[in-house]
Amino acid sequence: MRELKRVLEVILVGCRWLVAPFLLGLGIGLAALLVKFAIKLITFVGTLWSATPQEVIVGILNLVDLTLTANLIVIVIFSSYENFLAPFNMSEQSDWPEGLARIGFAGLKQKLLGSIVAIASVSVLEWFMDIERQADNTKLAWVVGILLAFAVAMLLLAAADRLSVANDRRS
Repeated sequence: MRELKRVLEVILVGCRWLVAPFLLGLGIGLAALLVKFAIKLITFVGTLWSATPQEVIVGILNLVDLTLTANLIVIVIFSSYENFLAPFNMSEQSDWPEGLARIGFAGLKQKLLGSIVAIASVSVLEWFMDIERQADNTKLAWVVGILLAFAVAMLLLAAADRLSVANDRRS
């Protein structure tokens, strides 16, 4: 029975490597996002001279939105790799940013939700900057409501994590 348990554990732990193709796929998605960013940037710069200040701000917000999404993908790739596949040896990689490694689940949840809130905030700002053309009050209420829901969820998650850490220290 002990031998069967050991074989099962080896198989289950080995299954974690099935996550690797997903992470590679996210890397390909990041490259695709870079192409979209370059296209938006070229379009933005091409229309800059005839654009109104509001159009310039909306164009910049579009670029910020794509950048935040790219950062989110990088966080997921590195955190997933370190948490599920293999730890990074930061002493061998002195030129790597410290923030790419050692992201636990609590930190990952906060970073993910924080990035989602930032992306949603940028979308709301884009909406407000272009309010004359998008004067649909129902859609605006939904956009603001969803942003507030994300913000409240982030606050609740942070509070829960803080309580969890405080309880762990007492134990």
